Amino acid sequence: MNEELAIQANDLTRKFGDFAAVDQISFEVSQGEIFGFLGANGAGKTTAIRMLIGLLAPTSGKASVAGFDVYTQAEAIKRKIGYMSQKFSLYTDLTVWENIRLYGGIYGLSEDNIKAKAEELLSSLQLESVRDKRIGSLPLGWKQKLAFSVAMLHEPDIVFLDEPTGGVDPITRRQFWEQIYQAAEEGTTVFVTTHYMDEAEYCDRVSIMVDGKIEALDTPAGLRQAYQADDIEDVFIELARGADRAE
Repeated sequence: MNEELAIQANDLTRKFGDFAAVDQISFEVSQGEIFGFLGANGAGKTTAIRMLIGLLAPTSGKASVAGFDVYTQAEAIKRKIGYMSQKFSLYTDLTVWENIRLYGGIYGLSEDNIKAKAEELLSSLQLESVRDKRIGSLPLGWKQKLAFSVAMLHEPDIVFLDEPTGGVDPITRRQFWEQIYQAAEEGTTVFVTTHYMDEAEYCDRVSIMVDGKIEALDTPAGLRQAYQADDIEDVFIELARGADRAE
């Protein structure tokens, strides 16, 4: 596997019975890249990401994350990555500070390091005033930004974001992407799944999944040019129509 690549997948497949949720997908993600994994709900994005982070065994194919094999080195992968799920990974019955301390411990940080990082995190997000409030009482946008920051607490090589901006307003989505840009500028590889087609424009490169397959992969500008489209949503619609015609 190429050491300059953060993620490599070759014919990666996951079947549930006779149904192929992810069907022989192949792609590479460079270190420090913001890679968009686009597709409609049910296209197979979450299944793919669960295989890459070591939570779900592939049926067939090959993949490596941070240089580790997804079949045999899943635990090593988990130490190198951050992960934020679409349903958030924070505990709603714990306070902001308790969540930070909990995940800092899970990531193996020392007590002093957790305290220092917590203060820095709360200051950067302007959440000092709610550090002792339960997560469940916070607005969705605050939860979202905090969940991302907690996923980055241990300074992972790669962060996986599964539908991170679902359900929030456009301003909060923009603020969240500013966090993503900052992480990428500091060298973190960002792998983000989304069904918001406009978010493709924020990525370095984009793959578009339709019915478990990657139907297109390029830069946003490259996709628009290849399909003579005004935006990525038009590209997606054309690909979806093509898949329907093929059936």
